[in-house]
Amino acid sequence: MNIREEMEKRNGNQEAFVFQDLEVKPEQIRAVLINEVVPPNPADDFYGGDGASYLSTAIPLFQKAGAQVNGAGELLEQGIYLTNAVKMPKTAPAIERSTIEKSLPYLEWELSLFPHVKVIMLMGDVAKKAFNMISKKATGKNVIPSVSTYKIRKSEIWYQGIRIMPSYIMTGQNILIEKSKAEMAAEDISVMLSIIKE
Repeated sequence: MNIREEMEKRNGNQEAFVFQDLEVKPEQIRAVLINEVVPPNPADDFYGGDGASYLSTAIPLFQKAGAQVNGAGELLEQGIYLTNAVKMPKTAPAIERSTIEKSLPYLEWELSLFPHVKVIMLMGDVAKKAFNMISKKATGKNVIPSVSTYKIRKSEIWYQGIRIMPSYIMTGQNILIEKSKAEMAAEDISVMLSIIKE
């Protein structure tokens, strides 16, 4: 299945959403990691190619967590799918709630593609907000408590039989500066890896 082709079928308004041009076998995916927002240049996204800037910070986190990987294709082979909550590049430093809401139907549909997912990791505050919007629509309440990530990242949070793991953003230059967040993100990824191997 091609993700971009499937998403474009649902883009009735032909808005400027950015979808990943990626062939995937949905039944093989065991973990989904939701990053915050697509980059301005699609070539920098997770599946944009060898020089993708998103991979330059994400892959070292997986390696630190014990994964023997060098690219997004190898993660897919291990059942790990990477995506973004917001499907349009940001136009301001902060991402508004309305911007998240515009992309929400696509994220929700994207998550529904994977019937055997055991873990969804929410990599950053925008991903947490987006997932809470999905859960609130379905159940009337937020699945992720509105507290700092460090206070809940080790909590066992479940949604429809799937382990939900709030963590830290895995892309951008800040992750290189904030070493403690990089360490915690790698620890969280290590937990996810052990869960999907069970």
